[in-house]
Parts: sequence; structure tokens; C-alpha cells
Amino acid sequence: MFVEAIQKVAGFTRAIHSISRNFGSQKVERGAATLFFVNQDGWALTCKHVAQWLSQADAINKKYSLYMSESKNLNSGQKKALAKKMDLDESKVAEMRVTFVDCIDHVSNIHFFLHPDYDLALLKFEGFQKVLYSGSPIFMQDDQRAQPGQMLCRLGFPFPEFSNFQLNLEKGQLEWTKTGQARSPRFPTDGMLTRFLGDKNGKIYGIEMSTPGLRGQSGGPLFDSEGKIVGMQSRTKHLHLGFDIEEKEVIAHGKVKKVNDYAFIHLGECIHVSVIKEFMTQHGVKFQVG
Repeated sequence: MFVEAIQKVAGFTRAIHSISRNFGSQKVERGAATLFFVNQDGWALTCKHVAQWLSQADAINKKYSLYMSESKNLNSGQKKALAKKMDLDESKVAEMRVTFVDCIDHVSNIHFFLHPDYDLALLKFEGFQKVLYSGSPIFMQDDQRAQPGQMLCRLGFPFPEFSNFQLNLEKGQLEWTKTGQARSPRFPTDGMLTRFLGDKNGKIYGIEMSTPGLRGQSGGPLFDSEGKIVGMQSRTKHLHLGFDIEEKEVIAHGKVKKVNDYAFIHLGECIHVSVIKEFMTQHGVKFQVG
């Protein structure tokens, strides 16, 4: 149903990769999110919580760089005192590096425009000579066309399988490398539109889906079988079904065991296309409808 649509949408949907580590740790955590480009001018859409996650990387790295500079000639006791003064400990992220995969040839600056009410953000990339994505999305013109019962699809990068990074122990910092796997596979998830989401004023701002959006798909497009954009994946909520099982005896591997199970349904929430188009229009962003 979505084969051709996925191929079309994949042209302008891209991954955001991150690497991070806590203070004093050598364990590197990989992360991923999704964005999709709106036009050939470097405008892209993602979630507000993704944009906030990206913007905090600069502050995190500046603090760590300052610590590394000021602790260079200190003994271990003095380093511990400095770390405490700067509120750095093993429970906090001390380094975070971000890269935008196959987006543009060079980034000199990124401007973030956050929606005041909803989980939506615009990104404007600057300083590039060439875009590395292809095509532009077509946003659904008729906001009422998508209705409950319709099957839709999301596209994103929920499984960070990239390996093009290292912890440079000599420098004491994380680095992107030219070796290793630089990309993660895109992953589509389909589902049925179940309900619309409204705010306290009755404005429809979102779409509920019968299936969850996966971690890393945040900021990815929601589209129909023609590839037209219906919304953007935002979050997943978990509703208790009430089918609870407690201390039930079952036979597993030849042994009687007592099990507990509390059932939940996981439903994806997406920002509605009407909100997206309205936000882009407010910021003078060119986009296509159809």
C-alpha cells in the first residue's frame, strides 16, 4: 500500500544522529531523531522537543570545554572540586555531538523556530551550497480529507545503528570519524487514524494513531498512500487497558510459575497538517499543497 509513497517521502526525510556521554564515563550513548525538508531552501520540520534537545548540545559542550581548559593543570582533588562547582557529575551528560545525515553539504548556522503551543519546530539551515536531499513534500490541501479509519504511514530512523564515532581518550572528547557506518536504516510504521486531538479551545491540533511511533521517529512525516503529508510524528502515549493479571499460574518450560501482567495500548500522536501549514505560512516558508 505504501511502497511508492515511502520511496517518494524518503527523498526528503533525514536522520539526526547524536552521541553523548556522562561526565567521567567512557560509555557512549547513541541517539536518533528525524526531520524532513520542506523545500530546496534549507527549511525543515521536526518536533519542538527534538529542536530543544539539539539546542542544548551547545551549552553542554561549552561547559565541558571550560572544565577541560580550567582543569588542565590541577591535581585530582582540585579537579573534583572544580567539577562539583560546575555541577558536573556522573549522572549528567557532559558531552553531546550532533550530526545531520545527508542533509546539506555544509552547515554554518541553524535557526530554530519553536511553535508556542504545540510540539512543532522549523529549522532553517544556512551556509550550504548544495542540498543532499531530493524532492519536496506535498502537504494535504484539504484538512478534512484524512478521517478516522484511514490507514496512514510514518517514516523515521528509530534504530541508531551508526558507528562512525569514537571517544578520543588522548583528547578526552567525543569525535565523529570517517570510518564505520554513517547511516541508520529508515523504518516505516503504518497504522489507522483513530481519533483527532483537540486543545482546551476546541482547536484540532493532532492525530491519534492505532500504533505507536517509535523512539527516533519523532519529527518524521505522517503520510497517506499517495505520499501526501497528513502530519508529523510527535509522541506516543500509553493507555491502561484494565486487563490486569496478577499471580496467575502458568506452565513455562515445564515449570509452574506465577506471573503478573498489566496491559497497555501504545498510541502514536502526530501534529495535524493544518497546524503545520499554518506555522509555515506565519514564517513565510514556501511549501506545496495538493
